[in-house]
Amino acid sequence: MKATITFRLANQQDIAFLLLLRKRAMGQHLFDAGLDMSDEQHLVRINEFFEDSNIILCDGKAIGLLKLGVLPSSIHIRQFQLLPEFQRAGIGSKVLKLTKRRAARMNRPITLNVLLKNPAKLLYEREGFAVVNENTFEYQMYCPLSLCSEELAEYTR
Repeated sequence: MKATITFRLANQQDIAFLLLLRKRAMGQHLFDAGLDMSDEQHLVRINEFFEDSNIILCDGKAIGLLKLGVLPSSIHIRQFQLLPEFQRAGIGSKVLKLTKRRAARMNRPITLNVLLKNPAKLLYEREGFAVVNENTFEYQMYCPLSLCSEELAEYTR
């Protein structure tokens, strides 16, 4: 049986879940990058662009976060986190495919940043993202509109 992935807007009742999620999904990657964050620092990131936060649901159960910024020239994945027990199960790819379809409908490419040592970079590369820049902490990645449009065309066939 295939899992059904849906989304709902986050609300203030989700803050405790989002803090747990962030610490479980990102804690080690942040630590490895030299960013040992307190709960207060995590909460600042959770609340930043909170209106763009979507809870990822798997068969109705909250399992992650997708925070998308709709910018004039792109869709920017501000944050994308899955609980560790739902990683490496194809859900990340499914979420990215849905995001590419949305980007194609909005006629925008997708951008994101990922920490240098985060293995999620491999997922993004499998989904057609390429590194376009890097700094001390992260890669900046880009998925062209053409790949987003291909995903939408594949879906509508």
